[in-house]
Amino acid sequence: MVRPMTLPWNLILYALAGTGGGLLAQRTGIPSAGLVGALVGAALVSMSGRLELAQWPAGTQTFLQIAIGTVIGTGLTAATVRELSTLWRPALLITLTLVVTGITVGLWSARLLGIDPVVALLGAAPGGISGMSLVGAEFGVGTAVAALHAVRLITVLLVLPLVVRLVLPEAGGTPPG
Repeated sequence: MVRPMTLPWNLILYALAGTGGGLLAQRTGIPSAGLVGALVGAALVSMSGRLELAQWPAGTQTFLQIAIGTVIGTGLTAATVRELSTLWRPALLITLTLVVTGITVGLWSARLLGIDPVVALLGAAPGGISGMSLVGAEFGVGTAVAALHAVRLITVLLVLPLVVRLVLPEAGGTPPG
């Protein structure tokens, strides 16, 4: 049974669940821990059915998109641009390959697995969990897209360092954990 609540209290409880989940996840060391933990915390409260579904005020998504864009943008520096002067060819090749592969895998997943094509395309897109889940939210599938990207990101961050050590032992690094 859904308990009726006033909108502000409802959102505060969701925000507390997300914050609690995010802070707990931060202690685990998993990739994108804050985001994944907040998603799980808020989702658990939402799935419990004890609160009415969150209806965020108009402009909330726009604010979050601006905030995430700002955080990502501040990571781009003059040194990044200088590095791109030598890396533009591999950047172009990698980007085109990942986009084409993402579109192909997304369309195949939709057709073969019967999932929503929007979820499949955005879930297979080569983007970060934050940005892609915000894009997904614009299409009403943000949670599903975030879940696919969380699985992908965690898998890549757990598997790829091991692959690098096996394929390129001279690369060094310390084992995870």
